[in-house]
Amino acid sequence: MIAAVCALPLLISSLHAAGGFYGDPPDATHPWAIHDMNRPQPPRVEPGTFSSQEKPGIPPSDAVVLFDGTEATVSNWVSDKNPGEPTKWVVKEGTLQCVPGSGFVRSKEEFADCQLHVEWSAPSEVHGDGQGRGNSGVFLMGQVEVQVLDNYNNPTYADGFAGSVYGVNPPMANALHKPGEWQVYDIAFRRPIYKDGQLVDPGYLTVFCNGVLLQDHTPLEGGGGHKTRKKDRPFPEKGPLKLQDHGNPVRYRNIWIRQLPKRAIDGGDTSVMSAEATAAKRAGIASAIRGNAAKLEGKEKLLSLLESLCYANDGGAKTQATRMVDTFAAEIKATPTDKIESKKADVVQLNNILQYLAKFQIAEFAAAGGLQQIVTAHGWDKKK
Repeated sequence: MIAAVCALPLLISSLHAAGGFYGDPPDATHPWAIHDMNRPQPPRVEPGTFSSQEKPGIPPSDAVVLFDGTEATVSNWVSDKNPGEPTKWVVKEGTLQCVPGSGFVRSKEEFADCQLHVEWSAPSEVHGDGQGRGNSGVFLMGQVEVQVLDNYNNPTYADGFAGSVYGVNPPMANALHKPGEWQVYDIAFRRPIYKDGQLVDPGYLTVFCNGVLLQDHTPLEGGGGHKTRKKDRPFPEKGPLKLQDHGNPVRYRNIWIRQLPKRAIDGGDTSVMSAEATAAKRAGIASAIRGNAAKLEGKEKLLSLLESLCYANDGGAKTQATRMVDTFAAEIKATPTDKIESKKADVVQLNNILQYLAKFQIAEFAAAGGLQQIVTAHGWDKKK
């Protein structure tokens, strides 16, 4: 379709001949046009369901399930003290319960950037206060703790509150249910990124508790910790999820994780990319379109060649397209007056494309002026 290259509405019959953008073209930091049909479609994920106090929800279809209430999924966890040994935490009534004194548990599988869902419950029978009441913790990559603590009518230091990035940033609210009830954490985690020994992205945590936003893209500041302010530091490529034994029989259920695509700074394909990454991506898209054009004939071939120029210039493609545009323009010029109306759709379509390419300084074609004169002379450029 010339709709792939044109900023104006075009023929539906041509929509599958090219990529389909009709907005601003790719630029130095954006490898795709606005509304670009060449941009990859999002993968299909079947949504899960929400949890209730009585029943955990169902994870989304692409989640890695780390604990679903069964004995079988306990095998996803090992002792943190002795990674070769099974955990001593126990399964009780479909929950994974901390055995005080047994130590942290860690997932066998390791993760980097992720979406984490975890549900926890402090003992319904309250013992202790401050940090000694229903204390545990969720450690992303084994490095950064999101605090687990029974803070229902239980004050403590703010940066150690439930939902805090421990030792870094307090939660924005106390959204806990009563002790013994299930608390739901939904966490988006981004690890720090270093390039050539320099920090280029400090990493972030976003945390919801029971649907309430507690951490809003909070910088990691090196990961925080007890009594010590850490400095920004490199993290490993991946790390395990850890759950803390802090001496309280805290229960967990419905633990799942979704691995997230890389950020642009880490080599991912996003809206804004580095100039180098953008140029490489545009070149790849153009090459793929030209490869497809080589299998086509006639109008579809021309449209694909023109479309490819929007991503990366190529002398061979431009020469081919110029020859085809010139041939088309000559045929239109030779068309008898009583037959010209039958050519309207193709003339308008190609004219719109050539005007688009000229407007954004992508490519100039000598025949464009003649086609524009024909469109204007017949009033084909006027809205009805």
